[in-house]
Amino acid sequence: MNLLEAMRIYVRVVERGSISGAARDLDIGQPAVSERIERLEKYLGCQLLLRNARAFKCTPEGIIFHERSKSVLGAVEQAVAEVSNEDQVVKGTIRIAAPHCFGETVLPEGLKRIRETWPRLDIELVLNDRLADLVTEGVDISFRLGQLGDGAFIAYPQGQVGRLLVASPDYLSRHAAITEPADLAKHSFIRVKGAFDADQLPLTKGTDIVDSMAIRTAIKTNHWRPMYEMVLAGVGIGVLEAPAAKDAIERGQLVQLLPQYEVPALALNLLIRPQRPVPVRVRKIVETLKAYVAEVLDSQPPTHGSPAPDR
Repeated sequence: MNLLEAMRIYVRVVERGSISGAARDLDIGQPAVSERIERLEKYLGCQLLLRNARAFKCTPEGIIFHERSKSVLGAVEQAVAEVSNEDQVVKGTIRIAAPHCFGETVLPEGLKRIRETWPRLDIELVLNDRLADLVTEGVDISFRLGQLGDGAFIAYPQGQVGRLLVASPDYLSRHAAITEPADLAKHSFIRVKGAFDADQLPLTKGTDIVDSMAIRTAIKTNHWRPMYEMVLAGVGIGVLEAPAAKDAIERGQLVQLLPQYEVPALALNLLIRPQRPVPVRVRKIVETLKAYVAEVLDSQPPTHGSPAPDR
């Protein structure tokens, strides 16, 4: 039996929380994963997983073996990197999690650069606006906007993602002018669920904090893209992350409202698991993504306000 390979499979099963999820990650059949785990348990002479029809949990021995296996696999990868061309060990599959808007508008070009540099590396991009737990969801790298929340991770602050209050020229031609924050309540506001749920929009002016202004939610959605399309179509006004609005503003399809005020930016962090040593492939990809994201954030309209505490 290839013990290292069995350890890799077992670690992925535990971290994904399912045999089927691990099989998809590893691009092997689910029966093959189950068979490898059974052979590993027979080899070790103990049960690692307690299974039922719907789920499983680790036995005490399984918990210990999972932790030791991660250490062994990390040490093996580090040893290979120290005696060979590091680029040769940047292979396999890496899972990256990100919020929907950031992941859809910013990350594709970054992932293209990664693939061009390390063509042997396969990438799985997982988009979700909820906070993803790196360990339980088997994620190697995660981008998080706003509050960091709880969990086991190492966080690298990346700066701030600006947010812009915008409308289409068509909308503005058909509705009352917006010249001061109090005017916002007179207009149809389109927003993503979870953002500005209290129908209050915080605004800053330079370094001064302006009281949250009342808004009137006309449409609420669980994804940024329909909101973007409706604002673009002149259905109402809304707040977009700067990278998502940048091109439409440059083309004249969207106009920034109340440009003397700012919607507080969102703090952006890149997270990895708290493991030592950090696997070479993770370290290399983190370096590439940090450099790329810095370029993107530098191209935003300047943000002078403080980061928002949450979304």
